Amino acid sequence: MTHHHLHASPATCHWGFFEAKLKPVLAIDSGDEVTIDTITGGPDVLPDRSRFHIPPELDAVHANNERMVPGHILTGPIAIAGAEPGDVLEVDILDIKLRQDWGFNLFRPLMGTLPDDFPEYRQINIPLDAKRMVGHMPWGLELPLKPFFGVMGVAPPPSWGRITSLVPRAMGGNIDNKELTPGAKLYLPVFVPGALFSCGDGHGAQGDGEVCVTAIETALQGRFRFTLRKDLRFTYPRAETPTHYITMAMDPDLDQCVVRALRDMIVLLGEKRGLSREDAYTLCSLAADLRVTQTVNGSKGIHCMIEKAIAHG
Repeated sequence: MTHHHLHASPATCHWGFFEAKLKPVLAIDSGDEVTIDTITGGPDVLPDRSRFHIPPELDAVHANNERMVPGHILTGPIAIAGAEPGDVLEVDILDIKLRQDWGFNLFRPLMGTLPDDFPEYRQINIPLDAKRMVGHMPWGLELPLKPFFGVMGVAPPPSWGRITSLVPRAMGGNIDNKELTPGAKLYLPVFVPGALFSCGDGHGAQGDGEVCVTAIETALQGRFRFTLRKDLRFTYPRAETPTHYITMAMDPDLDQCVVRALRDMIVLLGEKRGLSREDAYTLCSLAADLRVTQTVNGSKGIHCMIEKAIAHG
């Protein structure tokens, strides 16, 4: 196992999109670990430079990078040797740290879960205390921080062309699942040679739903281990935490998200415990939790969770 450090820079970041023909900025072997630095936000969200640290590479990316706006600044892609379409990439999230002492939150007219209720643009900067792991909200609340990456994904199928980073799809991307903290694993189906993993959209804290469009958006550093799984075959992201298995679904219709996440959980329970479809359906009704991941990314999200102790018996 080799450890790599991928720094954020104009040469290692792409802004607002995923695309199969992007050239990898780092090539690794299966089992390697990578520390990835990320940045976030456009020039309009920057705080007072005399009070807060702004990573210098953020200014460089603003000045030099092609952008697909609105969208996320992503670090990558990373190619994993031997990855081929049909494989699965296992991403172990080993650690996540803050890279700056501020974050931002905003909402815009005609966007979010209540698009007609808030007709004015609003953006606030939120000081972050890395020692105490709290964010200082403008009205005096100290909000506990639970950092995670909103966007983690591989390259889409070549036939999709260049796609926005805003909408989560089968290749992952803007999943916005707050369960994906250190200790979790994300499983992504591979669509192109090398898989081509990128991440960004760092969040300091987020509620399920992310209802006003953003969380506390901030720059994060993550440490990941990438393992190529040729023994797995599925076409949609899954995840697990130390205590739960998770299936996921994204669609403009939340009802369809529920259907897909539940169907995938029934399949998972068949794999893990050998249950019939009927028994797995019953167990889902008794012990699985359907949760709203986010309601603001064009394709909304549902994740279905079940305790590992129940799934294995």
